[in-house]
Amino acid sequence: MMLIRCPYCEQELPEVEFAYAGEAHIARPEDPSALSDQEWEKYLFIRNNPRGRHHERWRHSFGCGRFFNAVRDTVTDKFETTYKAGEPRK
Repeated sequence: MMLIRCPYCEQELPEVEFAYAGEAHIARPEDPSALSDQEWEKYLFIRNNPRGRHHERWRHSFGCGRFFNAVRDTVTDKFETTYKAGEPRK
């Protein structure tokens, strides 16, 4: 079982308390209506899937309910760090 630290609750809790919410730091297009279908597809569906260090977004579903970012190694599943949404990439 993985333990994940919520940066808001400041507790390390079992992974069942959390929900994965995709890749972190994806900027929403300023004018979505100006995008072509291919650009919109890329924004919605195309994500990095690196082997190793990866920035992810998580939600503390069964706790505070807030979204936060995490750096996790996709090979070992170990979390390097977690930090509040809106903070710069670590």
